[in-house]
Amino acid sequence: MELHQLRCFVVAADELHFGRAARTLAMLPSALGRQIRLLEQDLGTRLFERTTRHVALTPAGAAFVDRARELLAQADRLAAQVRAQSRVEAQALRLGAIDSAAAGLVPMLLHDFRARHPEVTVHLLEDKTIRLLPRLASGHLDLAIVRPPRDLDPRFELQFLFYETAVVAVPARHRLARRPSVEVTDLAEAPLIVPERRSRPHSHDLTMKLFAEAGITPHVAQIAEEKHTIVNLVAAQLGVAIVPRWTARMMTKGVRYVALKEGAGSNRLPLAAAWLHDVRDPLRDQMLAVLRARLAAYAKQA
Repeated sequence: MELHQLRCFVVAADELHFGRAARTLAMLPSALGRQIRLLEQDLGTRLFERTTRHVALTPAGAAFVDRARELLAQADRLAAQVRAQSRVEAQALRLGAIDSAAAGLVPMLLHDFRARHPEVTVHLLEDKTIRLLPRLASGHLDLAIVRPPRDLDPRFELQFLFYETAVVAVPARHRLARRPSVEVTDLAEAPLIVPERRSRPHSHDLTMKLFAEAGITPHVAQIAEEKHTIVNLVAAQLGVAIVPRWTARMMTKGVRYVALKEGAGSNRLPLAAAWLHDVRDPLRDQMLAVLRARLAAYAKQA
């Protein structure tokens, strides 16, 4: 019985759908099925009842899943503690951040952190929240700047930081490009480029909420996953997009960013810091101390 097999089993038990579980684990459904079969062979019992339309835990699987979670949590804690100790000795900190935070908050934070702790090397990983949090849970990151998840893993500590202001990205020659600000109603007839909800739920839902509160049905012309793809589609004059203000630091040619007036709802996106609460990490705590001390100054620029 291997930890990887246990992890596959727990995710499959949560999803009760091998396709979704395989996507969560970034593996092929056939590879996931093989890992589950190996685990079942090792345990000498079936863990799932499977048909072409239905997946369910067997009584043995239902009894085993909570124990498997405990084993994985213990293994992750142990690995994280060992990694934290080795990094303290090596003076290295691993920081994850979503794209807008990597463009806006992180440069300011690293500048201030290095002024106080020049001996510490910071390794930065830019990715989406749905990918950063699993890396944090497995001990491959020490601190992550993310959108707060709807359901927080109990292993995490989460500190709300501030809200990022949303703006409208429009093609440079668009009729709204020279305006100092726009309202959502100004976008009523504009083709809209929105992020894919599974990977960017906060940004997707903010766009839909702003249109709903304005009493407008959005004309969604394109769905895209990556922020730089969305901005490049705007540059190609395929539509407009509501994005965090720090996205403007990407400096994409052919795109202008116009302030969005607040109407009935808020045009802001929450930002939070997340870390494993039961792992002692002096370097992480030093960065958190700098972040908290400078938080008001950072928030003014968001």
